[in-house]
Amino acid sequence: MPDSRKESPPASLELGVIGNGSVAALIDQQARIVWCCLPRFDADASFCALLSPTIEGGDWTIELEDLERTEQFYLANTAVLVTRLFDRHGGAIEITDFAPRYRKNGRFYHPEMLTRRVAPISGSPRVRILMRPLCDYGARNAQTTAGSNHIRYLLSDVVQRLTSNVATPLIERSLSFGLDRPAHFVFGPDETLEDNVSDFVHLALERTLAYWHEWVRYLSVPYEWQAAVIRAAITLKLCQYEATGAIVAALTTSIPESAGTARNWDYRYCWLRDAAFTVRALNRLGATRTMEEYIRFAFNLVANKDTGEMGPVFGITFEAELPERQVDTLKGYRGMGPVRVGNDAWRQRQNDVYGSVVLASAQLFFDCRLQHRGDEVTFRRLERMGAMALRMAEQTDAGLWEYRGRSAVHTYSAAMCWAACDRLAHIATELGLDDRARYWHEEAVQLHARIEARAWNARLGHFVDAYDGEHLDASLLLLADIGFIDAADPRFVATVDAIGVALGRNDYLFRYIAPDDFGAPETSFNICTFWYIEALAATGRKERARAMFEHMLKRRNALGLLSEDLAPGSGELWGNYPQTYSLVGLIQAAMRLSRRWEDAL
Repeated sequence: MPDSRKESPPASLELGVIGNGSVAALIDQQARIVWCCLPRFDADASFCALLSPTIEGGDWTIELEDLERTEQFYLANTAVLVTRLFDRHGGAIEITDFAPRYRKNGRFYHPEMLTRRVAPISGSPRVRILMRPLCDYGARNAQTTAGSNHIRYLLSDVVQRLTSNVATPLIERSLSFGLDRPAHFVFGPDETLEDNVSDFVHLALERTLAYWHEWVRYLSVPYEWQAAVIRAAITLKLCQYEATGAIVAALTTSIPESAGTARNWDYRYCWLRDAAFTVRALNRLGATRTMEEYIRFAFNLVANKDTGEMGPVFGITFEAELPERQVDTLKGYRGMGPVRVGNDAWRQRQNDVYGSVVLASAQLFFDCRLQHRGDEVTFRRLERMGAMALRMAEQTDAGLWEYRGRSAVHTYSAAMCWAACDRLAHIATELGLDDRARYWHEEAVQLHARIEARAWNARLGHFVDAYDGEHLDASLLLLADIGFIDAADPRFVATVDAIGVALGRNDYLFRYIAPDDFGAPETSFNICTFWYIEALAATGRKERARAMFEHMLKRRNALGLLSEDLAPGSGELWGNYPQTYSLVGLIQAAMRLSRRWEDAL
């Protein structure tokens, strides 16, 4: 059964996502693969048509002659994408795209491989195969060599092989041909397939469908909005690089936050904060394997630190330095450059990261389902994060919004450092380490009092974004969520109300409105809207929260996905895509707002 939506917002970022934990690709409504980095999420973009290369190519297109219309949907509860193309003469084809993922020989099989099946479904369709990967971010064409039923592509960082039952000259020369039987394509490691390509694709599809059906079956979804939550959860899963456990903030670089702005960044890296949000959301759905793999990544980072500061963002194979540069061979999304590779946020101090790691790890010590639960050794590792949290809690930083031109003691950063101490006290109690529990409890109490004294503005009647400040930002909505303050506390209610007035635009929320290094923001920040929805519900305004949530669901693209930002006037999606932050917000808000199963049945 198709998993599709009838209502679509303005055409923007109408892209499907396929992947398997090793590779991911974005596919447009005409079934063109327009973005894919090989051999991993943050490598060279072999398929880069999304960002307008200066030379022709950067795509993998199945072109139907005389194309008239298209339709696209995911097979329900899977990461398998189906696109149907219809011509003006009654001909039609169906393209099934997926990246193989299933158990094989006692482990997960998830190669750096894209798989396509193209089948005629009516009439006499004629197609062309345009296979045009580029190298060095669109700088040059890939060199090729051909065999009897395959073509090798020498890409920037890897050699990939396209194996097909379509004659290689038809692919090499992009010749038109009548599609009278299914065509199968496997673009993967430069190795000979063990099976006939058609048999391989057929079996891989069956096994991949079975994997996703099984994965979804064990999600603890809310009673309401199940399809939206499941699609968000699957997409979050696709953003984890399984070899290390790192979770990228998004799969793209340089999609601007609004039209014509220089606010565009490379998000193909692991922010400890964003990843922690993802882990917490999937934990609530019962998908704890992601947490275990991410904590392995985080602990490997911690093992490389003694008492030094922890950066906010890392490469997916533990790179601590991500030098930022501009790429001239890509003109940018809709021609809106610059295109950036790397992210200088690695140079920043963002003190909430210590709390992020501790909060993401805490469930290890309390969840009896886990095969490898946290123990005293694990706790001692986390204490190093706690020690840094105490040291850095009231030091200036760039904050979670990564200001590049100013610093302050940000309330959210300090509160997350408090959360690190608070959770360590609870973990120590669980482990029977009474002396450590007392130590962390006392430190948490003292830090809490200092933050309250400096972050509450009595004259304005609400919490503020920084010590002794006067401004608001949306991160203050999380103070109740992390346990810093009770949601019923009049001070939190007043802060929520003030944020709604100051940062709200229609049914959307800005992260802040004060001008920064690039001027005043022009688009709302999707996760902030979801935070506001949750805060409304937590403070007793549940009907208003539900109405806003339903509105946000309609702002997803036709496949149910979200980017980072949204233009309040048009509802158009902007920013990197798919954005884990936004999908986390959707899941968290749905879990809070949904009727309970026991009340609904």
